[in-house]
Amino acid sequence: MKKIEVVDMLILLSAFLSLVYSELSWFKGEKEAALFVGLWVPSIIGFGIYLKLLKRK
Repeated sequence: MKKIEVVDMLILLSAFLSLVYSELSWFKGEKEAALFVGLWVPSIIGFGIYLKLLKRK
């Protein structure tokens, strides 16, 4: 099993925090802001995958 690098942890943390912020915004009634921030999660994870693929080459 490989070690999880600091960059990977930061990407996962930022995706998780944006998910939490999106949910908090949704329950506070700011539905448009929650949807906007919620769309960041797959983009952040996709960017992390892209960075991993660049390292492999």
